Amino acid sequence: MTAVLEIAGLQKTYRSRKGVRRALDGFDMTVEAGQVHGFLGPNGSGKTTTLRTLLGLIRPNGGRMAILGREVPASLPEVAGQVGAIVESPQFFGNFTAQDTLSLLADAGGVRKERVVAVLELVGLRDRAKDRVKTYSLGMKQRLAVASALLKEPKLLILDEPANGLDPGGIREMRTLMRNLAESGMTVVLSSHILGEIQLICDSVTIISAGRRVAAGSVADVLKTHTSSSVKVALEPGVDMRNAIELLRANGAQVTVEHDHFTVGNAGNPAQITRILAEREIYLSELTPMSADLESVFLELTGTAPVEGQNRQVDQSAAAPAPASGGWGQ
Repeated sequence: MTAVLEIAGLQKTYRSRKGVRRALDGFDMTVEAGQVHGFLGPNGSGKTTTLRTLLGLIRPNGGRMAILGREVPASLPEVAGQVGAIVESPQFFGNFTAQDTLSLLADAGGVRKERVVAVLELVGLRDRAKDRVKTYSLGMKQRLAVASALLKEPKLLILDEPANGLDPGGIREMRTLMRNLAESGMTVVLSSHILGEIQLICDSVTIISAGRRVAAGSVADVLKTHTSSSVKVALEPGVDMRNAIELLRANGAQVTVEHDHFTVGNAGNPAQITRILAEREIYLSELTPMSADLESVFLELTGTAPVEGQNRQVDQSAAAPAPASGGWGQ
């Protein structure tokens, strides 16, 4: 497959009175043609900085970037017409209608007028096209932003949080639109915090933390590499869970309490759970392995999983995860 987007060793440093902060620290990313590619990272990880640098809005301190095989930012004027992008919150003139807004953008970009009608239909704004933008909800403004990015029929579409403000139906419509665009040959880079959607829609992902890549590949491969060792444990009705939990924790288990069951997060050998509890005449009604999902992998790789009794601050994330131990109970 052909790489539409290539980033290698990208660096960006900010200096302030507090010192030097590395927003990007040798970041790498490759996106193949015709894919929907998820670009994921916690707040402050360097995700938006990467997109802004790629589009020539920020000057990097080092590294290499290429779009459609051309080095950027040097060749950005040559490829800009083939790139559609939304980065951060889009801004529009409130007194203009959606149709006026897109018509002006089409005129400025040399896009045929018929395309305005087509993109309004695509994003579901056909019937509100002549309403002023100031009457739009956040989700409708987001739809208008996506329409503006699609005007040029780009080969590469970069969307930063396109589901922001959308209701569940709108999120599903956006998912279908992204898949249809990819099937038509467009390459889509999608940044989102809705990890369940990313898992459903994307062919591949790149995860960034503290300015570095911590995972990349197809969604299936990333999940396979980080297979969960967690198990769901339920006890017989009427049995007090507290004794079982205290007993397992005393033996080194990482236990998370749910409403009517608990999970053991480091169960290298689930049979040990049965043995330890049975010795105290505590018997199970369920012992189920939990498959890894993108959210749990993301939290593990970025070090942003909630910790009981602690308030994680922005930028408190792991640059690289510690190697997995074999799990408890082996």
